[in-house]
Amino acid sequence: MKEDLPIKNGIVIPGHELELTTSRAGGPGGQHVNKTDTKVTIRWNVRQTTALSEEQKQRVLTNLHAQLTSDSDLMVNNNASRSQQQNKKNALALLAQIVRKALYVPKKRIETHVPGMVKEKRLHVKKSRSMVKKMRSKKIEHD
Repeated sequence: MKEDLPIKNGIVIPGHELELTTSRAGGPGGQHVNKTDTKVTIRWNVRQTTALSEEQKQRVLTNLHAQLTSDSDLMVNNNASRSQQQNKKNALALLAQIVRKALYVPKKRIETHVPGMVKEKRLHVKKSRSMVKKMRSKKIEHD
């Protein structure tokens, strides 16, 4: 492939690392589907890429371990359209989306401390509410 694939924040997969193959798409389509290679498959090796740092490679390998082949290749197929060019464009967009999602680093949760006065006030409100309900449920004895 000739063109590079931008992912995010300056990360770009070089075009020479992407292996593009075409094949015949299955499904209905009559004579057209039997004559044209419209299905597009893109293969990208995560371990050998120069686009990612070692830390980013490890993140992608762990997040996408179920989608990778035994050689650490990520394969994306697309045969939604009757046009090979449209399928190529969709497959590249899907590959970029998958890699972008795999590179996402979740924010660390910062534990918050609840002040003692807030806890005390909450318990006081609970206790007073409980007293109100108890007072309502008392049965008055008639003489």
